[in-house]
Amino acid sequence: MDQNNNNNNNNNNNYNPFNDFFRMPEERERREQTTSDNEGAKTSLPEETESRSSHYFAYGPYKPKASTSDSMAGDSVGSAPVEVTPPKPVRSYYTNESAEQPSAGQWQFGKPPKKNSGFRGLFISFMAGVLVVGSLMFASDRMNLFTGAQGVMAGNGSGSTGSASAGSSNNGGVKPTALDMSRPNNISGIVEQASPAVVKIETKVKAKSSSRGGSSLFNDPFFRQFFGDDFGTNGQQDNSGQLQPGGMGTGFIFEKSGYILTNEHVIEGADEIWVYVQGHEKPFKAELLGNSYDLDLAALKITPENGKEFPVLPLGSADDLNVGDWVVAIGNPYGFDHTVTVGVLSAKERPISIPDQNGTRDYKHLLQTDASINPGNSGGPLLNLNGEVIGINTAVSAQAQGIGFAIPTSTISSVLDNLKNNVKIPKEPAPYMGISMQDIDKEWIAELKLENNEGAIVAQVERKSPAFSAGIRPYDVIVELNGTKVKTSSEISEAIKKTKVGDKVSLGIMRDGKKQVIEVTIGNRNAE
Repeated sequence: MDQNNNNNNNNNNNYNPFNDFFRMPEERERREQTTSDNEGAKTSLPEETESRSSHYFAYGPYKPKASTSDSMAGDSVGSAPVEVTPPKPVRSYYTNESAEQPSAGQWQFGKPPKKNSGFRGLFISFMAGVLVVGSLMFASDRMNLFTGAQGVMAGNGSGSTGSASAGSSNNGGVKPTALDMSRPNNISGIVEQASPAVVKIETKVKAKSSSRGGSSLFNDPFFRQFFGDDFGTNGQQDNSGQLQPGGMGTGFIFEKSGYILTNEHVIEGADEIWVYVQGHEKPFKAELLGNSYDLDLAALKITPENGKEFPVLPLGSADDLNVGDWVVAIGNPYGFDHTVTVGVLSAKERPISIPDQNGTRDYKHLLQTDASINPGNSGGPLLNLNGEVIGINTAVSAQAQGIGFAIPTSTISSVLDNLKNNVKIPKEPAPYMGISMQDIDKEWIAELKLENNEGAIVAQVERKSPAFSAGIRPYDVIVELNGTKVKTSSEISEAIKKTKVGDKVSLGIMRDGKKQVIEVTIGNRNAE
């Protein structure tokens, strides 16, 4: 018996479940023998044998408890069979709650969770939306789904505006504007009608005697004996008294008997004036009727052949033209006869001053245009879309592009009769007081007994001028004009230019630290 116990203990220490599987027939046979020997006697099997016969096995990550006795079934031989429940699979613990949980048949331990793909999906959705919207916009534009059969730009001038208004009778009273993005289509007709009356003007002047550089060395007989008479003259001969080209410009015929209007600076200093008219092979020698340096206007007269009449250009009104309206210029820039340029009226009432060898021309009320004007265009007509002359092209800004100026017909019409009849044109009244001023330096404040340097100090007073007659004297400080304070001399000058001849202005002056008010009557400088 002790030997059996020792064997059992050894078996318990070196227990192998597979050995029980093969020993089960032997135990069953021995049990049957024992039962048959002890008839009717109920003998229980050893506890170890009972426990070994009731073991079950689980696979997977399941781990049994530390006590082996809890895993054994202690039922007797006659007890009910043990029901074995298969273990549930144990799932791994995931820290990312948003990660997709694997199914029971797809366990992969140690695999990192899937990355979040939300941004990629959002970006793909956005790009898909952009593609869809862009495709719809392109399709609607190509098929003209929203603008109708003709579209917004279908109008061709004044007629398109009426059709747009007629089609908007049922849209709540809103009248859409039809846009005309094209230039006027009657430019060629205007040029064809106006070109015969546009003339080319060339002047000739007498050549002056040439000198030998003003050096007495060239006139020395000894020097001329070695170098010749032509040295220092560049081979040029003395052509004193002969006519040579002086200048070139443009004009236009405004009366069919041969009256021509142009700029005064085109024919200035000319000894002879020749006019080229379209359709005539030979030029006409013109007679200067009258001219005005201040207005830069001149009237010429040519005699027609065989009593034939010349084509003319009608004079229109520049006042009827709006800024932005189309204009056409015709002239002879740089000798290119009858060059046509097109632009718009850029501005009105532009004043400019141009100095030359005879003084300074002060232009007023000029029209500004971006139609190209170059040397040779001077004196040519600036036309509206009716083919009427609204100005005479006169000057261009050399420091800019598209800034040209023309004398308006309002200035021309008032003096046209005087030019034709060679009557002296009175100068435009120029308001003045007869003083020269300058700003006050801060160092003069104490000496002039002033509180600050605002105002203008009178530097000089012309004798017999309006200011001299009123009692203005040098070193008077003008601080007010018609009750309004002035700070600089330029403010006073601009205010005087806006007055009219005969107006009276009150000047507030400071003299020896005391304030006085003197009334001055504005005079006319051109009448003095």
